[in-house]
Amino acid sequence: MDIISALQISIAQLVGPSAIFYALLAIGLNLHFGYAGLLNFGQIGFALLGAYGVGIMAENYDQPLWVGAIVGIVAAGVLALVLGFPTLRLRADYLAIVTIAASEILRLVFRSTAADDLTHSTNGIFGYASGFFEYSPFDNGKQYDFFGVKFQGTDLWAMVVGWAIVLLLCLLVWLLVRSPWGRVLKAVREDEDAARSLGKNAYFYKMQALILGGCIGGIAGVYNALQTQSINPDFYSTAQTFFAYGALILGGAATVFGPVVGAMLFWFLLAIPDALLRQVTSGPDAWFDLSQQQVGAIRYVLLGLAIALMMVFRPQGILGNKREVQLDA
Repeated sequence: MDIISALQISIAQLVGPSAIFYALLAIGLNLHFGYAGLLNFGQIGFALLGAYGVGIMAENYDQPLWVGAIVGIVAAGVLALVLGFPTLRLRADYLAIVTIAASEILRLVFRSTAADDLTHSTNGIFGYASGFFEYSPFDNGKQYDFFGVKFQGTDLWAMVVGWAIVLLLCLLVWLLVRSPWGRVLKAVREDEDAARSLGKNAYFYKMQALILGGCIGGIAGVYNALQTQSINPDFYSTAQTFFAYGALILGGAATVFGPVVGAMLFWFLLAIPDALLRQVTSGPDAWFDLSQQQVGAIRYVLLGLAIALMMVFRPQGILGNKREVQLDA
């Protein structure tokens, strides 16, 4: 068993584009769930709008990528407004139902043949983001090796941009939660009736948090669309939202860097058992007789067990505070 090789592959996932995408999703969820106590189960729907904003504007209307990014982020904010208006005055579970339904409706609409002229349905949109990589200081066709950890030039540029966005958003969250606005938001999360008794409009604060977190989800979609240079509606499934929740749980809700640490750890814990299992299940000296599909499923089982144990022994996550996750739902 080559443990060094498995670690090199896992470290690439630890800091790679996938970790950045889920960190962005989890930062938005952190504003919703961690700081405002909102149960949003449709974060991937906001990412879908962000991604398609880029793809549709670039491919269908020949607009610059930055125009598509703005359109996608604004569309995500509008979706949050539309979903929050009828649900935020009700119990938390109504928002959860509405958001998960909305994300699935969007995915099915965008993949339908009726929307083919606009979204290209199940064929998706491809090859529109070459302008993004024109600014790269790296050789896009070259593979770079850092002590055995290998990245393509395109991935390195996407990582530089992605981690810069993650750090800027973490700074924004840090400033917001330490402002009077952030303190009121946490008060609404912990006891909405008490916040109202002090004259605070809980509905208004929750709506702001929902829109801001939705826009961050849109930024995640924009990043994914640029990094992969492709958009397929079937990628934006409900499972991606729960992966982001898994990252948030691992890192710790209601913390600035918890979503980032959680997303990195999430992909590391997925990658290392996958690399090790593929080594011991292939070749003439295989330890187990498992197919590649079974190996892929087992890694999710192991990660699920790790998250379950985390919820039992440290429900606040690695960086979290236990009092911060005692929500008034």
